[in-house]
Amino acid sequence: MRPDSSIEVEGKTVEEAIKKALKTLKLSKNQVKVEVLSEEKKGLFGMPGAKLAKIRVTVIKGKEESSEKL
Repeated sequence: MRPDSSIEVEGKTVEEAIKKALKTLKLSKNQVKVEVLSEEKKGLFGMPGAKLAKIRVTVIKGKEESSEKL
């Protein structure tokens, strides 16, 4: 993935979505910019999963190369 490219990911929580994105991109959190598009919404009686959290993760320019050298 080239710098300044981004992906959108959904998860039960924002943190879960971030973990999925980082695993997909094979990058660490300090190598990306995370933008929360929508927070998760609780279901009836506080049950999780009524609406998933959605984030956009963008690769920070210059950060991707350091992971490729490892």
